[in-house]
This record gives sequence, C-alpha cells and structure tokens, in this order.
Amino acid sequence: MNRRNFLYRSGILAGAGLLGCTSRPESGGQSIEGPVSFDLHTHPGLFFRKGAEGYTGDEPFLARISEMRDRGLNGAFVSLVADWPLLRRTDTGIEQARSFAGDEGWAAFQLQLTGLKELLGLSAAKIALTADELSAGDQLTIYIACEGGDFLGGKIERIEAAYTDGLRSIQLVHYADNELGDLQTSAPQHNGMSAFGKDVVRKMNELGMVIDVAHASAKTVQDVVSISTAPVILSHSILEAGDHRPVAARAISAEHAKMIAGQGGVIGMWPSGFSTSFDEFVEHTLRMVDTVGIDHVGIGTDMDANYMPVIQDYTEFFRWPEALVQKGLNPEEVGKLTGGNARRVLQEVLG
Repeated sequence: MNRRNFLYRSGILAGAGLLGCTSRPESGGQSIEGPVSFDLHTHPGLFFRKGAEGYTGDEPFLARISEMRDRGLNGAFVSLVADWPLLRRTDTGIEQARSFAGDEGWAAFQLQLTGLKELLGLSAAKIALTADELSAGDQLTIYIACEGGDFLGGKIERIEAAYTDGLRSIQLVHYADNELGDLQTSAPQHNGMSAFGKDVVRKMNELGMVIDVAHASAKTVQDVVSISTAPVILSHSILEAGDHRPVAARAISAEHAKMIAGQGGVIGMWPSGFSTSFDEFVEHTLRMVDTVGIDHVGIGTDMDANYMPVIQDYTEFFRWPEALVQKGLNPEEVGKLTGGNARRVLQEVLG
C-alpha cells in the first residue's frame, strides 16, 4: 500500500477548515492558505501574440492578472514564448513552420519582453528579481520567464543581457528545434544537449537563473541535471498514462520525473486535456507525489495557452488544493504543492 492510500484508508482526511483557510467570497468558496501559492508557468491573456501591434491596454492580460491577485495567487512565472513567430497550429497539434533568420529571434524576444513590462506597469502586480520578494501577502509577484532558448541565436552573451533586463528563467526548448537541445516532440538533433546548450546551463547557474526543462527529451534532461549545480524545474508536464490520450507526447515517464526530483527540483503538474477531467487531474497529481515525493511537485497551469484545460481560471486553481485535502494530504503537504516547493527552488537559485 502506498503512502497516499494509507493516509486515505486511515481516515486522515482533513476538511479545508483544518488548514486555517479563510473564505474568499469572490471565488465562491475556500482556498488553501499555505506559505505561498505559486504558478510555475502561465501566459496571462496570451499577451505574447500581440507582436508588432503593441501591448498597452491589452484587456485580457490585465483582467487575468487582476483575477490572479484577487483570488489569492502570490506569485508566478509569466512566460514569453521565444519561438511563437515560428509556429503554426494544425489539426494534429503545434508544429514548426520555419526558422528564424539572422537576429530575428532576439528582436522578437525583446519586443515581447518590452510589451510584458509595459503591461505589468499597468497592472496590479510587481516584477520581482529575487526570491525574497515573494510573500504570502496580498501582493501578486511576477517573475519573467521565457519558453524556448531560441532567442539566444547561438550567442551566450545574450543570457546576461536578458538577465539584466529582468529575465529569471529560461525553458531551454519549446516546439521549434533550436541549438540548445532535443525536444520531446521532434526527432533528436543533438543526442541530448548540444555543446552550446551545456554552456547555457553553466551560464544560467553562474547568474542565478532557474533552468526549466519542460518540453525537453529525457536525454536532454539527463544532460542538464548532470551539469547543473542548482535544482531545475520542469514547469508543466504529467506522468504517462497511455499513448491514446491527447498531447500524450508531452507526458513523461517515472524515470524522467525522478531525474528532476533526484537533483532537488520540482515538476509542475499540467492541467491540460491529457486529463479527462479535473478529478482525474487530482489523481494524476497524487500519482506524481507517489512517484517523486511530496517535496518535488508543484503546478504549472499553462493558463491561456493550454490545450483543453481542466483548470480554466484561478478560482479553479484553488479547487485543486481543496481536492487534495479531501484525498488525504495534510496541510503541510498541500502547502508544499501549492507553492512551498517552488519557493524553495527560487530561494536556492535566485537568492
């Protein structure tokens, strides 16, 4: 019998009130008041799609940020999407349509970064650079991330430039093949990490940036954790449960997950259409806890860019810890999943 089933069958079922919860009338229910609540991966209002049209006054972004704060989220990695100009959606999923030419990737990254900062300046959130800026108070704290290292264009010095501009996490690969490493969803190009990709890992360690291995192949992850001197995150994924499911190519094996945990990192549970329902997503969360341990699981909603999401807003975000309580996790354990584990990594990496 695994630990979760023991807790459940022993009757250690805590109601939300046992966690010291406070009512949130605006959310229509109660939510877990842990040390912090943190979303490891979100795209509020799909802001990155605006491109050359500009960002100021983007109402979907501002509305989502207000919702995040009002519902009680304490922090999040808000992610740019480096390879967005290269992608197209098809009947079978997202695929790469072309490659960047010259410095196009760097220019696209700077445009998105400038736009995000402008929007955040209009919002009820603050941009943070260090872990100490994240608290369990009413302030929503945003750390800027980028999905895909494509913007680097093979130039290592751009990492430090981006860091100086406020970037605090890079997800090494996304959907477009790049010069850093191999993806889960396309044929191998580098047999894991390239020499340049390994240099990127070392440079991010040196600067104090969070390395995200979401979308990376198992061999790429193996290479990253063998090099990195700091814990890494896999911001949004889920354990395998059959190839018949939507977006099954984005799921990971138990061995893949254990590489992250074994190095002290955190895996963000991904509430996509891979799960058939919210309730099944809760079960997938418990499977991950049983696989890697309570100290290595968080949540990355992929909000507003997810495929058939089973968590569609930040009211539903707080249903997740409530459901975990009903399944037998105790207050301390739930607090780790909702943000405590993410905060630990931020403290270890960002300082």
